[in-house]
Amino acid sequence: MAKPRTLFDKIWDDHLVDEQLDGTCLIYIDRHLVHEVTSPQAFEGLRLSGRKVRAPEKTLAVVDHNVPTTDRSKGIDDPESATQIDTLAENAKRFGRPASPPRTSSWPSSARSAPREAPATRSNMRAKRSARCRWKAA
Repeated sequence: MAKPRTLFDKIWDDHLVDEQLDGTCLIYIDRHLVHEVTSPQAFEGLRLSGRKVRAPEKTLAVVDHNVPTTDRSKGIDDPESATQIDTLAENAKRFGRPASPPRTSSWPSSARSAPREAPATRSNMRAKRSARCRWKAA
């Protein structure tokens, strides 16, 4: 009888593209989620290097850190939070990816379209994997 596999093992095995002799693994990432707090730095890096989002149809921009946990009909009071959300909406639009709006009146009307879900990009990930892949610093 085969040893039971964990959910992690099943997902890992389904996404493993290549494993080198030294344990370095290449996996396929089928979703790319960006949020309002750290994505401005990533978008700025793309802008400065003149690059585009490789697969915008596989990227989902979501607001999750600055969404009010109380009455959302009142919008977002904190100016820094509102700026982060507005910046995500602008970057998502500029780079060809509509953002998923929170249910709040402060979200820019230009970005209120529903997100289109799709699987994400292929990425060279060096991952910690017990027994099969050992951690390799990038």
